[in-house]
Amino acid sequence: MKSMKVLAMASAVSVLGLMTSPVFAQGSGNELVNHGNAMKTANAAAHSKVAAATSLAAEQMTYHGGQVQTAQKVYVVFYGSQWGTAGSNGLPTTDPAGEAPLYTKFISSLYGTGDNWSTSTTQYCSGVAVGTVNCGTAGTHVDHPSASPLAGTWVDNTVSSPKAASQTQLANEAVKAANHFGVSGTNVQIVVASPHGVTPSGFGTQYCAWHSNVSVNGVDTTFTNLPYISDAAASCGSGYVATGTSGVNSTTEGVTIVGGHEYAETVTDPLPGTTEAWRDDADSTTGGENGDKCAWSYGKSGIVSLNGGNFAVQGLYSNNKGGTGGCDLYYNSSTDQG
Repeated sequence: MKSMKVLAMASAVSVLGLMTSPVFAQGSGNELVNHGNAMKTANAAAHSKVAAATSLAAEQMTYHGGQVQTAQKVYVVFYGSQWGTAGSNGLPTTDPAGEAPLYTKFISSLYGTGDNWSTSTTQYCSGVAVGTVNCGTAGTHVDHPSASPLAGTWVDNTVSSPKAASQTQLANEAVKAANHFGVSGTNVQIVVASPHGVTPSGFGTQYCAWHSNVSVNGVDTTFTNLPYISDAAASCGSGYVATGTSGVNSTTEGVTIVGGHEYAETVTDPLPGTTEAWRDDADSTTGGENGDKCAWSYGKSGIVSLNGGNFAVQGLYSNNKGGTGGCDLYYNSSTDQG
């Protein structure tokens, strides 16, 4: 019996274009390599739907030699004085759409038997031959946490978040947060959450969020640029899934659709700008990861129950679905998913 109930499904109403992949380094002491692994906005299809659909239909992901996350921990920094101060729960006091508690509750729910959505990531591994499609029992697999992977939050109101933060500014904030938490390494996810009313460069017109990696005291560490998603409205998922009686707020459902997309891609490809782990090769400009291949109209989306909370999510790509690969919303095993 499946322990995760799919409560509602989305119709295909918009297109996810896949972002181009510039690679650059920012200084020897703060090397930002942004592979461009971005969840594009529904309205900004820089690449054709045909190309993305072909990638989804025709090619499973393969292993490219990099590491996967085996003990993932998520640390969220709320970037800028626009978030106000930290309340008694450690979350910001200025958050008009309530994105901070929604996102942190979602991440906190990705563990144990109450989560059969993110479990598809556990089929992927490191330490096998480049080109591997199915790890089986070989290699070192992505971990499925037994408890909440959320390890810390911090409201950094010592600075004002720029109106249009650059990739370098976001990377610098990720380094600052990593040092604040005293963490670094492949298993770390630093999430740089921008406040309402600011627009990191490209947000809402080119992407909804993206993940990359940056050097923290000489150690490659993954980080995610997570803007204030509801500011982009329908372009980044507001109203995308019919909520029914689930209690999910349609205005902010993009927060967990987009946030889940980046989380799942990070655990399977944490260092995309250094040594890639899992993606397909159908389009060399996209490097389709497990979130990209099932986003927006290219795969199913729905509202699922995770450890007692209901959340809007997209499907994730499973190499072993049906023997040839596909998108799933729940994953109990290689033979029980859908």
